Amino acid sequence: MSKIRVAIIGVGNCASSLVQGIEYYKNVNKSDFIPGVMHVDLGGYHIRDVEFAAAFDIDKNKVGKDLGKAIFTPPNNTTKFSDVPYLNVKVERGMTHDGLGKYLSQIIEKAPGRTADVIGILKDTKTDIVISYLPVGSEEATKWYIEQILEAGCAFINCIPVFIASEEYWQKRFEKNNLPIIGDDIKSQVGATILHRTLVNLYLDRGMSIERTYQLNTGGNTDFLNMLERERLDSKKKSKTNAVTSQIKARGLNIHSDNVHIGPSDYVPWQKDNKLCFLHIESRHFGDVPSYLDVRLSVEDSPNSAGVVIDAIRCCKLALNNGLSGALFAPSSYFMKTPPKQYTDTEARELTEKFIKK
Repeated sequence: MSKIRVAIIGVGNCASSLVQGIEYYKNVNKSDFIPGVMHVDLGGYHIRDVEFAAAFDIDKNKVGKDLGKAIFTPPNNTTKFSDVPYLNVKVERGMTHDGLGKYLSQIIEKAPGRTADVIGILKDTKTDIVISYLPVGSEEATKWYIEQILEAGCAFINCIPVFIASEEYWQKRFEKNNLPIIGDDIKSQVGATILHRTLVNLYLDRGMSIERTYQLNTGGNTDFLNMLERERLDSKKKSKTNAVTSQIKARGLNIHSDNVHIGPSDYVPWQKDNKLCFLHIESRHFGDVPSYLDVRLSVEDSPNSAGVVIDAIRCCKLALNNGLSGALFAPSSYFMKTPPKQYTDTEARELTEKFIKK
């Protein structure tokens, strides 16, 4: 099998965990259990078959550096769990547009010079798949990059809550260009959203309705700092809310919007890349007796999604190899919060396993 050539847009904490993860697990055996990935060998591709072809960022402290060094450059603050060698991948100057918000601009200085020739770089490096790790709220920047990606002939994995794979217009654009896309908004291994969905389904499976629920999250990485700018949160709140309420609606039930609150809460600098999630569910069991659930989850945010992205990369490459185009419904449903079609997480995993085998 050939290598999978991957380009990254946004060299932040998530990119750091992804790059570290490829290095950390490159020598594992096919029979090994790896937390966070479906299979060491997925469809004929080992974890080490993922290699990095290009990277783009706008931070002057990262642009021009080798990717293996840039991932450890502040304000990145996720856990370092692996050394990374020189990768011979220079971080190129990306496009800004709306990618740099009010609060990020206080700690990040834009690199001087023009935006790099993204199309030319993707073609020259023979990139197969481009991954977007742009900041939440980067609507225009995302759409600008997609035009470059389509022109360069690359597949796309959209890890942020800008609705692309879930929108018919963009699905058709990728179909027309004979390119696959997986999206939107990456779902962590065991994070706030998947835990919330699982608990909601447990209640529904046991015949208990959801009367009220909230999910509050705090963290100290640049994602939480960026989300202090509430104007950038519209798509993020929609994505996280729909990921949970879709499970209720799938049962023919409903919950009033006033009784659901799901979204970021606050930025706590000393938490760094640690994310705290507070979940609350109110219900009633037999005899209309009230039931209350409160849960606290603590996770390192970026590594929590890196293994999921490694699986998404390999599924996307399988689609490329087999001439599939447009939104990949099965992998998107398992890997993403806002896929083109929602399933339960158990159903989504089964569909993705069938996709891989097929």
